[in-house]
Amino acid sequence: MKKSEWSDNELEELLRQMPKILDHRNPRDIYQNLSLKRRKIKSWLLPGIAAAAALLLFFILAPKLMDGTNFSFDKTQDEKSTANQEMKMTSRDLTPAVEKNDALPKKKAYSETEQPSVMKAESIKTAIYEDELEKGTTVFTYWIPDPQVQILIPVSIIAKSTGGQPWLTQYTKKMPVLTEEEWGLSEFYPLNGTMELDNNNSSVWVDVPSNHQYGQGSTSETNFINVLKRDISSNSNLKKIKFSTNGNPGIELGNYGKLEEVDVVPDKRHAYLFYYPEGSDLPFLTPTIETFNDINTAIEVMKSDQPLLGLKSSLKSIMPLHELSVSDKTLFVSLRGNANLQDNQQSSSSLEALLLTAKEFGIEKVVIKDSAIPAIGSFNLSKDIKVPVAPNLRNIE
Repeated sequence: MKKSEWSDNELEELLRQMPKILDHRNPRDIYQNLSLKRRKIKSWLLPGIAAAAALLLFFILAPKLMDGTNFSFDKTQDEKSTANQEMKMTSRDLTPAVEKNDALPKKKAYSETEQPSVMKAESIKTAIYEDELEKGTTVFTYWIPDPQVQILIPVSIIAKSTGGQPWLTQYTKKMPVLTEEEWGLSEFYPLNGTMELDNNNSSVWVDVPSNHQYGQGSTSETNFINVLKRDISSNSNLKKIKFSTNGNPGIELGNYGKLEEVDVVPDKRHAYLFYYPEGSDLPFLTPTIETFNDINTAIEVMKSDQPLLGLKSSLKSIMPLHELSVSDKTLFVSLRGNANLQDNQQSSSSLEALLLTAKEFGIEKVVIKDSAIPAIGSFNLSKDIKVPVAPNLRNIE
């Protein structure tokens, strides 16, 4: 064959000058044609190769898939925790404050519609405790009839001590600023008359005008006498009340006749129940009319309602109670078996009712044992709890 007379460079230059040739076939068709030219694989090998490939792919990807799953789970937990935190913060922001006309201590109010799992509101102590009193203050307790004038409810205030003035002078000066109707009770104070200590400070003089209303019916007379007895016994150690009308000895009362004086006997040994004013979810802690021989009997009475007087059981939220015993002015109570005990306002009020009832029987401390929770409100259930100074604190202007 004759050797070409063209050099490599000349051939390259010649090829560059030739027109371009375009292949308009679809790339998929070209690939298919090439594939047909390859050696065919026997059909019986295909399932085995596919299974082996799937198994190999599984071993390669399995660790990464597990890591991804863990990551996704952790991320979900984190997102859930974050959502719960945001929900708690939102719930705290929406916690209703105590209404002004409730005149309670400035603490967060608790609504029983709020779920403890979402938020935990601070329970309100409704009684007054010695360790919470500031220096230079005095506690006064007033007994006020309920709207149906069936029972007397003690309401206590904290007042600044006034040097040089007898307690009774300070006591009567606070009567006009009591807001009984705003508290859901009957308007009773100030008294239609004057109250003064006698010269020996052993009794109280009560002087009423001749047109006083306290002799208008047996209920009015009974409440007048009982309120005076309770007021004096709750705030002093005085033993007698003397009456006068326009400065003249005695007071005319239909059922009592002309009454010149009554003895003041400390009225103790009651059980405390709940009285709910209309429209209020927070009860007054109220003593029963009856008295009892021992605290065990009183506690049994606290487990039931007294519907005729509008009183509700004060122990339902912390029952059952076990192993009640008294030693060295201390009441020991076991809450064993109460798995549903909750830290809420209802339980806090129930505990206070128990403390006030214990005080009625000369008990100074209460010890709670076998509790399912460590605390109720600000009450630490692992420590001795002192009984209150007085029930039903209300703030006045």
